[in-house]
Amino acid sequence: MQFRNISIHPLLKGYIEKMWLFESDGRASSDDIKLIVPNSRIKIAVPYRNGIIADANKSPHITKEHSITLVGIFDKPSTMDIAANESSGTICAEFSPGGAYRFFRLPLSDIKNGFFSLTEILGRMAKQLQEEMANAETTDKKACLFQQFLLKQFLQYTDDTIFQYCVEKITSSKGTITIKELEKKTGYSSRWLNMKFIERLGVSPKNLASIIRFRHYYETLCGNQKLFVRNDFYHYYYDQSHFIKDFKRFTGLTPTGLENKINDFGKVFYNV
Repeated sequence: MQFRNISIHPLLKGYIEKMWLFESDGRASSDDIKLIVPNSRIKIAVPYRNGIIADANKSPHITKEHSITLVGIFDKPSTMDIAANESSGTICAEFSPGGAYRFFRLPLSDIKNGFFSLTEILGRMAKQLQEEMANAETTDKKACLFQQFLLKQFLQYTDDTIFQYCVEKITSSKGTITIKELEKKTGYSSRWLNMKFIERLGVSPKNLASIIRFRHYYETLCGNQKLFVRNDFYHYYYDQSHFIKDFKRFTGLTPTGLENKINDFGKVFYNV
């Protein structure tokens, strides 16, 4: 497996968290659970060689070669694998929590915890992009076409500064800021903020804070599992039971249960 980061256009930085290219000679080991843990980012994936199988609700979604899939924000675990056990390649863009709304004219709650063909959402424009990327001879050209498309989408819409401010506060606090604090800082009610987040991201501010808070720990877990037994890793949780509840919610397993599994693919995917 090989991941390569793609440079992001200056205008898209801050709205797109990262872009990357993934290539593999085949599937990971059958012992690998290929668990994908929520990371607060809406994504677009374009497999240009082979396809992708993703599953969150025991109803696999297959993205065929040269098709484009829009992945909503997830607050539950999922799995992902290469469609056929052979050479594969995928280009992916991951939007920042406060950036995805700038690219799509739809309530992002409509795609929460789901996988959707981009042609269902954008129609002819997405079909044209699929054809252009399929006909491009090199991966660099495919990535360039993809980013040009995203830039065109981005320039159609304007910033929502209050929403972005709240997302930044949640992110910079590592998910510890409360809704009451956001109310005080913005002057808007929790009801208004909830409606704004559901529309612009797909989850409430409280739900995003939970995902961000857990992401802080899971990134560390991917690097060194032993750190998780230290009590200071419960600092951002009420107590150990609160932490374990969130752990099971976002991974489907207990900390010990995950430690006993092989998830090399999921870890690499998470930290790309």
